[in-house]
Amino acid sequence: MEINEISGTIVESAYQIHRELGPGLLESVYEIVLADLLRKRGLAVERQMPIPIRFDGKLFDEGFRADLIVEKQVIVEIKSVEQLARVHKKQLLTYLKLAGLPVGLLINFSGEWLKDNIERLVIAGAPDLHASH
Repeated sequence: MEINEISGTIVESAYQIHRELGPGLLESVYEIVLADLLRKRGLAVERQMPIPIRFDGKLFDEGFRADLIVEKQVIVEIKSVEQLARVHKKQLLTYLKLAGLPVGLLINFSGEWLKDNIERLVIAGAPDLHASH
C-alpha cells in the first residue's frame, strides 16, 4: 500500500472515531481504538514503539516512543488537548527525523471539528531506518 493510501486510511479512521466517541477522552483511549481500527482495516500497527537516538556515533535507547507507527512508514502522534501548539509539530518533525520515516500525522482528538486538528508532515529524503550506520 502506498504511503498516501496509508495516510488516507488513518485519517478516515480518525474521523470515524471522532464521530463515534467525540472529543475529550484520554490520548491513550484514542491510541488503542485507532490502532485496533487500523488493524481491522488490514494495516500493520505498532504501538508505543521505541525510537532510539543516534548521537556522536552512539545509539541511545532512551529516545522516545511513537504513539503509532503504521506499516513501518507513518508515525501517528495523538493528542487530546484544547489546541495544538507549535511545539507539537516540532516534536513530530524531530520524531520523523530520528526514526528515518518520511510522513507523520499529528491528530488532536479534543477539537470540536477534527478537520482543523490534523496535520500531515512530510520530510523529504528521510534516511532508511533499517540502514546500518
